[in-house]
Amino acid sequence: MKNKVTTEFQAGKAQIFKSPALEKLTNTNPFVNIAFYGLAIIGLILTGLFVIDLNAPLFIGLFVSGILFWTLIEYLLHRFIFHWIVDSRWSKRFHFIIHGAHHSYPSDEDRLLMPPVPGFIIAGSLFGMYYLIFWVIGVPHFTFGFFPGMFFGYLMYSFLHRATHISSPPKLFAHLWHHHQLHHYKYPDKAYGVSTFFWDRVFGTMPPKKMR
Repeated sequence: MKNKVTTEFQAGKAQIFKSPALEKLTNTNPFVNIAFYGLAIIGLILTGLFVIDLNAPLFIGLFVSGILFWTLIEYLLHRFIFHWIVDSRWSKRFHFIIHGAHHSYPSDEDRLLMPPVPGFIIAGSLFGMYYLIFWVIGVPHFTFGFFPGMFFGYLMYSFLHRATHISSPPKLFAHLWHHHQLHHYKYPDKAYGVSTFFWDRVFGTMPPKKMR
């Protein structure tokens, strides 16, 4: 049986690993992420346009599709992977490493973004999966338009997520700030979307109407 993530939280920083070297790999900052992920996205875009030679309209269509598809991946990962936990010890440990520490220490600014090392491991796995999918349907080169769009969508989501934890909301996006705060402090089994709550509406995980 799955357990709900606790709504209890603490100030300060979480300690995930005893090893200082491993612990350092769990921390990052905006400048590091922009540099590493930004260069990777630019490299993929240039590869798609000038090496794979995708024409501009096709590339733009794939890129935008990737951005939009990211919002679904964001929801599914958050709901079914980051919040997956059972009674076994290893499951609880896995959960704490990938997401539980963030719920327990939501103000830990060094862990509001995905560090590059685990980030590139996940990105590489997803790239391989999408390449295989596109290869099966006969258009593997489409990966070089679709995946950079999805990667860009992730990067924008990650900075939006960070902003919901450290800054006051712009009036236009106040609903997104409130939605994510409800997830953290009131309904950890609802409000999984960060960049949009469209998928929460689709899959029935919106918070109670009176709380929105």
